[in-house]
Amino acid sequence: MEKQEFIIKLIVDSWNVQLGIINKLLNELSDEQLMKEVAQGKNRGIYLLGHLTAVHDRMLPLLDLGEQLCPELNPVFIRTPDKAVKEIPSVASLRANWNKVNELLNKHFSKMDAEQWLQKHTSVTEEDFINEPNRNKLNVLISRTNHLANHIGQLLLLKPV
Repeated sequence: MEKQEFIIKLIVDSWNVQLGIINKLLNELSDEQLMKEVAQGKNRGIYLLGHLTAVHDRMLPLLDLGEQLCPELNPVFIRTPDKAVKEIPSVASLRANWNKVNELLNKHFSKMDAEQWLQKHTSVTEEDFINEPNRNKLNVLISRTNHLANHIGQLLLLKPV
């Protein structure tokens, strides 16, 4: 395995580790626990689940892997803070969407080679990409892995002590 492929494998593996951690955590947390705030006056678990699902779903077009599966989540979980929208999807539907989105992402990720990972993402112009080749698909995955890890830390606060 070439050095470049090895590094990309490490990054994709890190993504998969974080997904494994959050999936285990989500399986341990009840729907009732996800309705609680992670701390007084902070986001509820259900909002974090919806937010992460929407962010991951937006990776599909960003990485040029297809259209979003759940664009209806954007206004509620990307553009609006928690509790600002009265009616939100159920925990069950968010759990199902979470699984569906991440299964599709991982299906695509498993087929991508080093060259594809180092291509520009769709939010950068060709001209800007020439000047900043780090604005690539792999960098998006690194960023989203860190984002996921941050929210795992918040969701851990919902676990009973």
